[in-house]
Amino acid sequence: MDTADDNIFNLELFFDLSPDLLCIAGYDGYFKKINPTVSKTLGYTNEELFSKPINHFVHADDKNITSSNRNSLHKNTPLLNFENRYVTKSGEIVWLAWTSMPIDSHKVVFAIAKNITHKKKQEAERNSMLANLTKVNNDLKQLTYTTSHDLRSPVSNLLSVFNMLDTSKVKDKEVLEFIDMLKLATENLKNTLNNYVDVLNEKEGLNVVVKELSLQKCLNTVMQSIKALLQDSKAVIDVDFSVVDKVRFNQGYLESIFLNLLTNSIKYAQPGISPQISIKTKLDNGITRLIFADNGQGFDMDEVKDRIFGFNQKFHSHADSKGVGLYLVYNHVTNLGGTIAVDSKVNEGARFTISFKRTNRA
Repeated sequence: MDTADDNIFNLELFFDLSPDLLCIAGYDGYFKKINPTVSKTLGYTNEELFSKPINHFVHADDKNITSSNRNSLHKNTPLLNFENRYVTKSGEIVWLAWTSMPIDSHKVVFAIAKNITHKKKQEAERNSMLANLTKVNNDLKQLTYTTSHDLRSPVSNLLSVFNMLDTSKVKDKEVLEFIDMLKLATENLKNTLNNYVDVLNEKEGLNVVVKELSLQKCLNTVMQSIKALLQDSKAVIDVDFSVVDKVRFNQGYLESIFLNLLTNSIKYAQPGISPQISIKTKLDNGITRLIFADNGQGFDMDEVKDRIFGFNQKFHSHADSKGVGLYLVYNHVTNLGGTIAVDSKVNEGARFTISFKRTNRA
């Protein structure tokens, strides 16, 4: 083999050029040979690194576990993916992941380490974000519990007032109708508050109740709860569940979907034009789809893009806009394995297509 080939297969050159930390350590706990990356990473000269035991450079909190694993190496047991911290000459902490193979006959260990400091920093940042998100989520759950609980008392009190009313003395039929509507709306509000707590409890136990539901029945419940709003808006609603009239889903989620899509259609109707709302089902290759369309203000899809289902995202200047409704709809659908798509143009309305999880079809 010629000189050029000798250079290509020069192991010493490979040792020196490796970006990983390569070393040979003795059973006595001292470095015997190191590549330049070791010195560069730790910031010490070769003389400094050879003059002291390896454990001298290890982080104080990792000295014991490092010594324990080194003793295992001395029993001719390879060490794989062992992570520990070293302290550089400047005082910085460096995380290293070691793979070490003992050569018992020579009482030495051949080792290679990767610098995983950046990875560890990313993990710490991610864990911090997860902890913060967990805290925010717990705070939001507590707020919902508190709100649902505290609102039930005045709602129950209002229902008691309705029960105390002697409607036999009211002769005006229109007033009687308004009283009945207010009482019914209050009862629905109480049920909704109770359902919120039930849904939270189900989520806490990772067991959201799914059962076969009548689409028409759930829609009727919602429409009854906003009867006055529908009448005032003069909304025309065309419903067709002839293709599929039942789905397996969570009742609270489904009613919330109907509620938010209906109220959005009314809230964002074009000025001077009564809302025209179409709600129907279709079946595509065994997948049940719920299609909800209106003739409202619509969206500029190029502008809203993937923000349309984001939390606190507002696309119209309506005073009552909170940017929560579509966020809830999206999460209700996706939490149970479904998908939702939207097609819309400004002043041409919006069309939402909800595809239920295939196994959820009745």
